[in-house]
Amino acid sequence: MTDLVLALDFGGTKIAAALVDPTGAVVRSSRVPTPEDPWDAVVALISEVVGDTRVTGVGIGSAGPVDTVRGTVSPINVPAWQDFPLRSSVASLFPDVPVELAGDGVCMALGEHRRGAGRGSDFMVGLVVSTGVGGGLVLNGRPFGGRTGNAGHIGHIVVEADGAPCTCGGRGCAETVAGGPRMVAWARRAGWQAPERADAAHLAAAALAGEEVALAAFDRAGAAVGMAIAGAAALCDLDLAVIGGGVAQAGELLFEPVRRTLKAHAGLSYLADLEVRPAQLGGEAGLVGAAALVR
Repeated sequence: MTDLVLALDFGGTKIAAALVDPTGAVVRSSRVPTPEDPWDAVVALISEVVGDTRVTGVGIGSAGPVDTVRGTVSPINVPAWQDFPLRSSVASLFPDVPVELAGDGVCMALGEHRRGAGRGSDFMVGLVVSTGVGGGLVLNGRPFGGRTGNAGHIGHIVVEADGAPCTCGGRGCAETVAGGPRMVAWARRAGWQAPERADAAHLAAAALAGEEVALAAFDRAGAAVGMAIAGAAALCDLDLAVIGGGVAQAGELLFEPVRRTLKAHAGLSYLADLEVRPAQLGGEAGLVGAAALVR
């Protein structure tokens, strides 16, 4: 098969690679946990997926912050990679093809726009509500990374002026309310009798069983995400938000308070048709979007 693009999705917990065809379909893929110093793992994964296939380009989505001008990445959860020259390092393995870099939130949004829940919308935000709250923008049908490639970090819109400290250095970001570990911690403080290593999936099960504290945790999270979407939509004139990630797998536990909050906070006339949809591509969204950077 010809005209295959190599897509890389680099995160703090996993590294994924795939060959993607011109339609955006994943032909072959693999993933590994992210080690403490990841470069050797990246090289091995590329070798496994590419083999002797000739690729026509390489698209990279990475946890951030990223610097798409310099081609460097500084993932918060990977201390060994601060200002790591990821684009040029990968390009050295593929000297004759274009290599593009973007934040993982941008790639997720672009992937959903091309092949998933974002089809039909050219002004959308994609969100990943998981350990944290990441995001990316597609504006006028194209990925929008802004000045340095970091536009769309919707999880760092402030939703509680006097809220909890955030890893970004601020306070009260949406991530401090809607990130899975933060939800579990809040529920524990509110009296939830959780298993020792409880995560957001345990919290969702408790909420589905009708436990009031667990339901309240999802209500808070959905409200925070809804307020963040309302702010982003008002600023960027969006008509769609696509939400994926582990916490979003709880379905209406999260989506109902998101939509309710949007009704209360997205009141401008041009936001009347603002829609929220669950993501469709799961873990493939970032790979599809990374490939689309090249195409």
